[in-house]
Amino acid sequence: MTSSPVSRVVYNGKRNSGPRSPPTSSEIFTPAHEENVRFIYEAWQGVERDLRSQMSGSERGLVEEYVEKVPNPSLKTFKPIDLSDLKRRSTQDAKKS
Repeated sequence: MTSSPVSRVVYNGKRNSGPRSPPTSSEIFTPAHEENVRFIYEAWQGVERDLRSQMSGSERGLVEEYVEKVPNPSLKTFKPIDLSDLKRRSTQDAKKS
């Protein structure tokens, strides 16, 4: 039995702190939550920017692909899901009830 290696995009970005944005909904988030969300968002934007730059050939080595040498056997049956589709279906189900 053979299995393909698992690959991930790895980015070693720097953490930036900026001013908090005011809440836009009825939910109130803690400053720590807002900082975590902002950090993840900014880091991912950096990954996408660096990947586009790397793909256009202007820079090399900013983003590397991580490939596990020995895949985790407990993830053998893992099936990725489309979170956008899941959210859309959840929203539609809530409207029906």
